Amino acid sequence: MCVCLSASPSVLAQEETLGQDILFWSPQQQIIGYRGIDDMFPTREIKRGKYAYPLLPNHRDFSKFRYRHNGRQLTIDDYIDSMNVAGVVAIKNDRILFERYALGNDENSRWISFSVAKSVVSMLIGAALKDGYFNSVDDLIVDYLPQLKGGGYDTITVKNILQMASGVAWNEDYADANSDVAVAPGGTLPLFGYMRGLPLEATPGEKFNYNTGETNIAGALLRAAIGNNLATYLQRKIWQPFGMESAASWLIEEENGVEFGGCCINATLRDYARIGLFALRGGVLPNGEAVLPDGWMADSTTSSAGYDGYGYYWWLLGDGVYAALGVFGQMIWIDPSRNIVIALHSAWPNAGDNTLREHRTAFIEALAADL
Repeated sequence: MCVCLSASPSVLAQEETLGQDILFWSPQQQIIGYRGIDDMFPTREIKRGKYAYPLLPNHRDFSKFRYRHNGRQLTIDDYIDSMNVAGVVAIKNDRILFERYALGNDENSRWISFSVAKSVVSMLIGAALKDGYFNSVDDLIVDYLPQLKGGGYDTITVKNILQMASGVAWNEDYADANSDVAVAPGGTLPLFGYMRGLPLEATPGEKFNYNTGETNIAGALLRAAIGNNLATYLQRKIWQPFGMESAASWLIEEENGVEFGGCCINATLRDYARIGLFALRGGVLPNGEAVLPDGWMADSTTSSAGYDGYGYYWWLLGDGVYAALGVFGQMIWIDPSRNIVIALHSAWPNAGDNTLREHRTAFIEALAADL
């Protein structure tokens, strides 16, 4: 997905030199921008409800906690400082065992999600299926979005899109200013034109190829099916009924425009954790009402034919653990077997190379084992 966004006149004075492409912000721009998206770009509000799902404080002493990375014994402070962490919260059995903020953030700070939003879109598609807006995940995309007819998407299903296995060619290299993810146009109709012109290079369902452009198609698909915008549907189906503590927002293409389906819900860290709890509970609300179809989260966290590490916009990490991941270090990590959710806000110096990801994995796995 192209997140090449022009800053609005409300940009903070000290950020007058803000670059137009969020993927290439400087470290200082990242901290100010990730926390202040609503002041810089058009967003649509996601209102909180009257009820907040309780996260009971049960903070433990982690001063003696250590994890190993590259042959070194490291502390939580080492991780937070070296990995530009803005916040980390670890929850087990609905109790906050650890919570820490940095980079000027606190429990009330919103932070951009990047591709964590994809996992939310997956759950919203599940909600729409339960609500009867889709017949099944085998529905053809072009039945809802006829603007895509005549290209590589004529035979692509909702399931193919959710599994990143459409077979349509796409380059997701965030470090390449000429990649599809960097140059694909904003605006729904221009994006449709761009995507319709991409060639089909593999049999649908057989080859995994991470494609943020298609998650914007997924967002448009969802809007077409429900006849509403994504933020309002999220607010009505999950945000308010599950009990998110704070209001949030979703980045839109322009004033009064549509949301980016592949990116950019802006919320507090605790509410990211509650998204994880909603998924862990299988999409069941505190009152026992099921928002998602029976088995939806099981299907969502089952390996696809194209790649055993991916489901329906969820990364599968082994032993039943799965995660919503966003570039620059955003994460919701979920272990249903131990009833653990860990959420991270970060501002990595790049979108995420193997060194950063391996370091995060070492920290998260050690922290979860210690909870």
